[in-house]
Amino acid sequence: MTTEQRSPAPTGDRPGGDRPQGGERERRPPRRFGGRRKVCRFCADHMEGVDYKDTARLRMFISDRGKIEPRRKTGTCQKHQRIVAVAIKRARHMALLPYTLTHVRTTRIFPTRG
Repeated sequence: MTTEQRSPAPTGDRPGGDRPQGGERERRPPRRFGGRRKVCRFCADHMEGVDYKDTARLRMFISDRGKIEPRRKTGTCQKHQRIVAVAIKRARHMALLPYTLTHVRTTRIFPTRG
């Protein structure tokens, strides 16, 4: 079959719309994961320690279920993440922060969804 005998398929007739088929893939630039790197709030504010009585600041590092958020989510550095975890545990022991989801529901520390 020569090129004169082939009829090009109209783009609207392809199954799946105008997407290329088989070996006709478009070249895309490689994806970049993660986007912008988060900055440690404690390093940015030049804070040395975290007070366990500062529950407003510590709530930013606790999920809606009462779990300590990981570093990859909060953006804190390793040094301050350890300090925050100890401060949260001390605040839990003093009953300033919740241990479990049932404690969160009964005290209404965090707003409920729905």
